[in-house]
Amino acid sequence: MRIIRFLDRQQKRLAAVTDDEAAYRLPQPDFMTLIHQARERGISPVQLVESAFSPANELAGDWTSLHLVTPVEAPEVWAAGVTYQRSREARNYEATDGKLDAETFYDKVYEAERPEIFFKSTAARTIGPNEAVTLRSDSTWQIPEPELGLVLGADGSIVGYIVGNDMSCRDIEGENPLYLPQAKIWRKSCSIGPAIRLAETVQNPYAFSIVCEIYREGRMVVKSEASTSELNRKLDELVSFLAKDNDLFDGTVLLTGTSIVPPNEFTLEPGDRIEISISSIGTLVNPVLSN
Repeated sequence: MRIIRFLDRQQKRLAAVTDDEAAYRLPQPDFMTLIHQARERGISPVQLVESAFSPANELAGDWTSLHLVTPVEAPEVWAAGVTYQRSREARNYEATDGKLDAETFYDKVYEAERPEIFFKSTAARTIGPNEAVTLRSDSTWQIPEPELGLVLGADGSIVGYIVGNDMSCRDIEGENPLYLPQAKIWRKSCSIGPAIRLAETVQNPYAFSIVCEIYREGRMVVKSEASTSELNRKLDELVSFLAKDNDLFDGTVLLTGTSIVPPNEFTLEPGDRIEISISSIGTLVNPVLSN
């Protein structure tokens, strides 16, 4: 079961999408209200959602053709880094000018008890499906980072899973690790969507497959695949470090890192189109524009 939000007569509406792709309007104004109402009634979110299934609430046609927006207004988006071996290798390449035999702090954090967690975005900077991500004007080496995102309650519970794109400047981060915020945060540098898979419907979050495709002038120029089975960290572990001595807000999203990195000679260009798919969640599509 997935939850989406869409524009209907300039109003944002909530809907549920079943595994057979039928979509139904929901009465709740937003995703976290749905979660809280289910808890107050002592039922699961799926049970609450299914209570709204009726012919009168069914949406006609393909739900992906709706004007989709971010399925949750995430007050904060955080991200974990170097959680996959492929990410470790890419960060080392950037930091050492390709001298992969040199040990760096990325090797240390990959093995350390404490993971790398950094602030990524606010609601105002985060965009949804089919909106354009932008390129930073002072970088010449930029890529998308396809990631599984965790939708969190204020108590740190994982209430859903979402597709995330953590846009990154490889040259800025590689020049100096203290530049990480500038390599990660600028307007429209974070995208989430198109749906939230309710956590209770996921048997094994380490079995998601992730695919990233990048198109240029109608031709696919990059295609890579990965699996969350390759994660070097447990999801609960990442959440516990984010929540430690910290305030979490309902609807916070934690991106869990990437195992997909385009070839070193590749950089995004205006006019490209990024498609990130995660099994049983959906495909997040974003065109690319200059800033």
